[in-house]
Amino acid sequence: MSRQSELLHEAMRHMPQGVAENYRYWGPDRTVFIQRAKGCELVDVDGKTYVDFRLGYGPVILGYGDERVDRAVIAQIQSGGTLTGFATELDTTVVQQIKAMCPQIDKMRFANSGTEAVMGAVRTARGFTGRQRMATVEGGFHGLADELMWKSDIESWDAHSGLAPKVIPFGAGIPAQAHDLVDIIGLNDFAALEDLFVRRDHQLACVVLEPIIGNAGSIAASQEWLQRLRDLCTAQGTLLIIDEVKSGFRVAVGGAQSLYGIYADLTTYAKAMGNGYPVAAFGGRADVMDVVGANAGAVVHGGTYTANLVGLSAAHCTLDILANTDALQTVNRAGEQVRDVLGRVFTQAGIEHTFAGPPSMLGIHFTASVPQTYRDWRKTNSALYQAFCWQLIERGVMLEPDSREPWFFCEAHQHMDLAWLEDVATQSIGQALSAQ
Repeated sequence: MSRQSELLHEAMRHMPQGVAENYRYWGPDRTVFIQRAKGCELVDVDGKTYVDFRLGYGPVILGYGDERVDRAVIAQIQSGGTLTGFATELDTTVVQQIKAMCPQIDKMRFANSGTEAVMGAVRTARGFTGRQRMATVEGGFHGLADELMWKSDIESWDAHSGLAPKVIPFGAGIPAQAHDLVDIIGLNDFAALEDLFVRRDHQLACVVLEPIIGNAGSIAASQEWLQRLRDLCTAQGTLLIIDEVKSGFRVAVGGAQSLYGIYADLTTYAKAMGNGYPVAAFGGRADVMDVVGANAGAVVHGGTYTANLVGLSAAHCTLDILANTDALQTVNRAGEQVRDVLGRVFTQAGIEHTFAGPPSMLGIHFTASVPQTYRDWRKTNSALYQAFCWQLIERGVMLEPDSREPWFFCEAHQHMDLAWLEDVATQSIGQALSAQ
């Protein structure tokens, strides 16, 4: 029995599925236990090394164990501790860094996760507008709050039925009432967008979306559709919340909004801002954020570990590197190189394929054209992609075996062996095809 099998057997006595959160369980024979991580590589408890394009679902932007960030965190722990329950100068310093990179930010508050950041932003939008309703976009993921854990059931949807997919909860324990104030519309669907603002005339507190959807293979909003959404929100006093938990400080220094030149009223951040340390934030217009406070009638925001000095010191160092070095150019170049390698492999194998999103957060779809909606993704050859991924994992390339999850890149990927990757990818796609 492998060490991983032993650990999973023991862990299942103490945790549901033997893991600390659902998405780490890959079944009784495939669940991975990691022993160490450095740069862009993982080593599991059986000593197998992987080149990692999963990167913890995107937080690692520089590399695992980046010495610059780790030194900053250690220095903070040794000189000023980790938590006091009081304000520190570092709070303001990190906000100033973000404001210099993201012009839509006037004021911010911190959080510990993307889920918390989104919850804070939605509550702030409701407090500012005095409205309760909100809308999200099909295929997006905004954390684990009950109201946001509703999705179109694409897996069970018949794409040829002419009917829309059913909206269902992510799982058990989510009350039906949690969906009562939430509408879901399709990405890049102009008719649905116009209808939403007619049906909910001046009722929407906010619309929450990822313009580059991190859980739908980096499918992206068109410039025209996002601008129309921005205009409708402005006209009806609805706040636009752009969720940059995955795209922020990854797809560009200023995030996805800087690529579009279209800016939100409120923005959420997490993941890449701390290179793997737990830190998050939400912020935006000063008049909107100023409804947050301790006075009667204000929006309540807090948390014992909010702005903890471990996360903030990591963010301070990571943001400085991203703003003042060519780290993101290096990340993008690594993504472009892998995209070129995989393009050659797929072409030689005769597979229809296309790439979506920026190179630092690369979506790969086995189809002839880039999907424009989450429903388009359902029509891709996701079964072949999944088989390809399992073959890659077997050969030492770590990624999420689902084409809805992008390939993530970090600065440390500049050192990877592209010839090895091309050989491994060629073997993997060949094996996946022969098993069909």
